Amino acid sequence: MTLPARSIRRIVGPLVIGAAAIGGLLLLPVLALAAAVASIWLPGRWRGLRLLGFALVWLAVEVVALAAALVLWVVSGFGLLLGTAAFQRAHYAVLRLILDTVVDAAQVLFRLRLETDGVSWTPLDDGVAGSANAMLVLSRHAGPGDSVLLLHTLMNRDHQRRPRIVLKDTLQLDPMIDVYLHRLPARFLDPTPLVGDDVEEIIGTLAEGMEEEDALLLFPEGGNFSVRRRLRAILRLRQRGHTAHADAAERMRYVLPPRPGGVIAAIEAAPYADVVFVAHTGLEHIATLADIWRELPVDKTLHLRWWFVPAAAVPQGRDAQISWLFERWADIDAWIASH
Repeated sequence: MTLPARSIRRIVGPLVIGAAAIGGLLLLPVLALAAAVASIWLPGRWRGLRLLGFALVWLAVEVVALAAALVLWVVSGFGLLLGTAAFQRAHYAVLRLILDTVVDAAQVLFRLRLETDGVSWTPLDDGVAGSANAMLVLSRHAGPGDSVLLLHTLMNRDHQRRPRIVLKDTLQLDPMIDVYLHRLPARFLDPTPLVGDDVEEIIGTLAEGMEEEDALLLFPEGGNFSVRRRLRAILRLRQRGHTAHADAAERMRYVLPPRPGGVIAAIEAAPYADVVFVAHTGLEHIATLADIWRELPVDKTLHLRWWFVPAAAVPQGRDAQISWLFERWADIDAWIASH
């Protein structure tokens, strides 16, 4: 998908958000009635009204966040000082408030609970040896909501990590994401890069210079799970001669085989970083707006599991790291199967 130029997005995006917010307020009685009627045919209790409420919260957050971004741009000398430590901290602070608001709204409107497996390490465990280091967080990918939940967990007030993240390029169509993640350490990648696009170099550059409060979030599968994608990935491994990894991928039923290139590039760029593997379940069926409308989990508990690996325990050498990554992904698959 070819995106509009950034200069166009910076003008059109906020205008669209502003118009949508104003329209939502003016038409609120009509929208509420339509959502209530739609809820009659939708599963769950008042699903249409809940979705409308969350959409209005999201629009409000977009408006406030874009206004804050404009203020920060002016105060920074019309962008001259945006890259300084002080303004980076300010942007992270606003992003933290955004995530708090969105997650709190989701928990109230949809009655969602996030439960961390009692045997796993989490970023909130202050007593774990080495947990003050920079972190490389490797998560399965299962819908757009997982990025929000993981970022919120990493950035919450108890821990306050500064996340760096690699995202799909089409997310730049969201004005808030477009503005903030172009000002903070992040990269937008085409999931089907052209020849000559060095994804590993991009990820390695993003991992360089991480300090103890930084966390790089990657999704090694490269996309949301589907049966078709799983079969294609296994076939691709066999065609490239990676028979052992293809066999391992066939034994994993609920995840895609990880793509090791970006992970290894991040480890090589930040060998001092601890590694955290993340599994979660409850968002698997939500990948598109249509999925949100049909299958949004309501009154559910989302389960989360973390595995902590200190930097000193990360294997050395590319082959060993690839095998290690596939073994950890098999652990994730087994945990998902049990939930």
